[in-house]
Amino acid sequence: MRAEPRRGRGATTNPAGRFARTEIEPFDDGWGGLAERAAQPARPTEVRPDRAQSLLTRNRSPDVGFDRSANPYRGCEHGCIYCYARPSHAFLDLSPGLDFETVIFAKERAAELLRAELARPGYVCAPIALGTNTDVYQPIERRLGITRAILEVLIEARHPFSITTKGAGILRDLDLLAEAASLGLVRVAVSLTTLEPLLARTMEPRAAAPWRRLDIVRALARAGVPVGVNLAPLIPGLNDHEIERIAEAAAEAGARWLDWVLVRLPHEVKELFRAWLEAHFPDRAARVLGLVRACRGGRLNDPRFGSRMRGEGVYADFLAQRVVKARRRFGLDRSPPPLRGDRFRPPENPRQLALF
Repeated sequence: MRAEPRRGRGATTNPAGRFARTEIEPFDDGWGGLAERAAQPARPTEVRPDRAQSLLTRNRSPDVGFDRSANPYRGCEHGCIYCYARPSHAFLDLSPGLDFETVIFAKERAAELLRAELARPGYVCAPIALGTNTDVYQPIERRLGITRAILEVLIEARHPFSITTKGAGILRDLDLLAEAASLGLVRVAVSLTTLEPLLARTMEPRAAAPWRRLDIVRALARAGVPVGVNLAPLIPGLNDHEIERIAEAAAEAGARWLDWVLVRLPHEVKELFRAWLEAHFPDRAARVLGLVRACRGGRLNDPRFGSRMRGEGVYADFLAQRVVKARRRFGLDRSPPPLRGDRFRPPENPRQLALF
C-alpha cells in the first residue's frame, strides 16, 4: 500500500494486521479512483465500547518496575508512529496503522471493574501503572472521563499508582493528583521525545506540543506531585542529538528524574515506521534504519528481555553513556520516589452490598 502523509495522523498506511486472511490494496484502474480516494476528508475518530470483564493486567517482565497495569483505552488518538502498542489492534482484526489511531475502544466500566478487583478478598496491594500500553490522557478522555473515575477509586482505596503520559489532559485532574501525592500514592512520568515542534507534530501528531509537556511538568511539580521525564523513545539519527537539551529543559521545568527507552519496532511497527520515514524524511531514512539495526544486532527489533529497552552494541552504549552524563549534569540521576502501599483499604463493592 502506498504511503501517503495524512494531516493529523501518524501512520501513512493502513495495512492488514498479521492475523488477517485478506488484504485490500488500492490501485489506479484509469477511472480516477485513487484521486477520489486522496480527496476524501480526513478519517474521524470512532469510539467503540470495550466489553472487558477485568481492568488489571498482570506481567512478569523483568524489564519493567511493576507487575500490574490498567489501560482504559485500546488504540490511541495521539498517533505516535513508533508506538509499540500498535500491533495489539491486530488482535481486534483491525490494522495497526490508521485503524489504531482512529478506532478507539473505551472501557466505560473501568472504574466499576477496578473497584470490584480491589475489593476481592485476598487482594495484595502493589502499585498499578496507568498508561503502559496507550495514553490514559489521549484526547477522548476529555469527553469520557474514564481515567478520572479510575483515579477516584484509587484515592478512595489509598492505592498507589503511577502514570505515564504525553497528554495535557492530565492537568484537569491536578486536584486528585495533588491529593494522591500528599498521601504518597502517585508519581508521574511525562514522555518527551523532542523539543522540535515540526518533528513532534509529524511524529506524534495529536499529542501535546513539546512546550506544553514542559508546562505539564511545571504544573505537577508546583502541585507537589513527583514528576520525571521519559525520553522515550530515543530514535538514533532522528532525536538522539537532543539528549542533553531535553535533560536541561526537563530539569528547568522541575523534573526529578530522567529515564529513556530505545525505540522498539515490533511486528507491524517496523514497516509502518519505515513507510513514515520514507514519506517524511526520505533524506535520512536509510541512516536512521541503519543506526537502529546497529543497536539491535542487525535487525530492526530485538524482543529479548534485558536488551529490548536499551539495545546493544557500540552505538547503543554511546547513547546510554550520554544519558548517564546528562542525568548527572542536570541533577536528574535520582530514582523515582517509592509509593506507599501501607495505607491501602479495600473499597466498598456495590455488588456485595446489594446482597444485603
